[in-house]
Amino acid sequence: MTVVNTAIQTTPAIPVRVKRAWSRQVGWPGLLAGLVVLVAAIPLIFVIFSSSQLPLEDWRSLWSQRLPGLLWNTLSLALLVAIGCFVLGVSSAWLVARRRFVGRGLATWLMVLPLTIPTYVFAHIYTTLFESDGWLGRAWLAVFGDSVGIPDLYNVGGATFVLSLAGFSYVFLLVRTALAQSNPSLEEAARIQGASPREVFWHVNLPLLRPAIAAGLSLVVLHVLSDFGAVSMLRYQTFTLSIYLQMNSRFDYQGAAGLSMVLVMLSMMFLVLERFSRRKQRYYASAQQRQAALRPATAFEQVMIWAWLGLITVFAFALPMAWMLDWSWVAWRNDLIDTTFWGYVSNSLIVAAVAASLAIVAAFPVAFFHTRKRSLLSTSYLQLSSIGFVLPGPVIALGVLSFILAVVAPLYGGLAALFMALVIRFLPLAVQSQEASLQQLTPSIEQAGRSLGAAPLENLRRVVLPMISSGMAGAWVLVFIDALKELPATLILRPTGFDTLPVRIWIEASEEMLELAAPAALMLVLGTLPALWLMMRGDKNKGRSR
Repeated sequence: MTVVNTAIQTTPAIPVRVKRAWSRQVGWPGLLAGLVVLVAAIPLIFVIFSSSQLPLEDWRSLWSQRLPGLLWNTLSLALLVAIGCFVLGVSSAWLVARRRFVGRGLATWLMVLPLTIPTYVFAHIYTTLFESDGWLGRAWLAVFGDSVGIPDLYNVGGATFVLSLAGFSYVFLLVRTALAQSNPSLEEAARIQGASPREVFWHVNLPLLRPAIAAGLSLVVLHVLSDFGAVSMLRYQTFTLSIYLQMNSRFDYQGAAGLSMVLVMLSMMFLVLERFSRRKQRYYASAQQRQAALRPATAFEQVMIWAWLGLITVFAFALPMAWMLDWSWVAWRNDLIDTTFWGYVSNSLIVAAVAASLAIVAAFPVAFFHTRKRSLLSTSYLQLSSIGFVLPGPVIALGVLSFILAVVAPLYGGLAALFMALVIRFLPLAVQSQEASLQQLTPSIEQAGRSLGAAPLENLRRVVLPMISSGMAGAWVLVFIDALKELPATLILRPTGFDTLPVRIWIEASEEMLELAAPAALMLVLGTLPALWLMMRGDKNKGRSR
């Protein structure tokens, strides 16, 4: 009897201990974070499942007929764009960060403004400008005549030109920041030893800039691998364009999933190689080090600096903006900007605002759990939430579409599928921004609220959320801007008759309706300017505080 009583009394203690351990190690943030990560992984899960259903003969056909060409096109384009962005980004960052010249602040803005123009807008504008009756086409004929043909952008050279102009600003921003924070004593020591300025750059500055350059080029390459708009406008066959055509033209979802799986593996291999190549690189800076002094540029140097930066500005921002303003004025004079157009603007703003709000709410449990419960589980959640960085828009749309049709078919054709895709696509932006804010929040502040009797939810509402509100606002702006410009997911998942500005640019550009595409492109650029101003203002305030 004693044995039975002992067993009866001790067995309930096991689940209690398990419950306490679960509450201490996981709790409600871990549960919510797990649910968010599960939703974020839906496209990848369905891509893996669908590609596994592809018959072996179809895989052989892909490998023998389509994959070699797609791999060559995609990898060669990524390499060429990386080289172009390296040249444009590092050279402009060096001039802005190390020389004092007239208009230096304006030059910084001009190097960042290309971020406001989507790649498909770049592609559409330059294919128009290089036509025989376009601005650049007429200028080319005036200079070279008929002896030299007008450059053709419908090839790897044209795609490289467009994507380099659209992406070099990522390298510029990161390298400029690294140069501003670098230790000038290392350069001075090299100069004392007799090194020339060129030798100092190649043997001191460039090795120290490797992490910043690698990070910038990683962003560039990932954007190239996932880009859909520019390559589709230029009809250059890469994985993303082939996936879209496989889905929309042939309705072959398994074949599209197979191509998507190869693209995912390609992106993951690139990320692993990039991390592996930098695994032993460590560059530390003293907390009290002085900033590098800006060397005043001579009159000749100022002319040469503005000749180079001005040339970049003309092609990366001035010409596209002038084209948009010119054709938008034509549309305004012809009364083509009507209530229908403003309806497209309204649709874009609503979709972007709702997607940004949902992404902020979904990202908070992941960021909070990783910040407060550092463990293998929280780190895994953080990595899995970044799937949107690896999967391009068409692949995410394919996964969401497959999930909707298989599990919740009544949602097919509505806005829910589009919101789901946009949240998954831009969840990494929201998670990273909120995690950075939470890491700066001292744990003692939360403990003080708990010691005064606040329940966990009350402490979260009255202490944690107000303290990180600025970080959440910044994350919201970032997601809003990217969702505003998103094309492939919106093009595939939007409800019938529900068009946004990117969709209208796509449609009008396909029909060569320049006076209708230009106002939509201009509205996208104007919509991104406030976020760019907030980002640059924050960067300026950080520079003042150092």
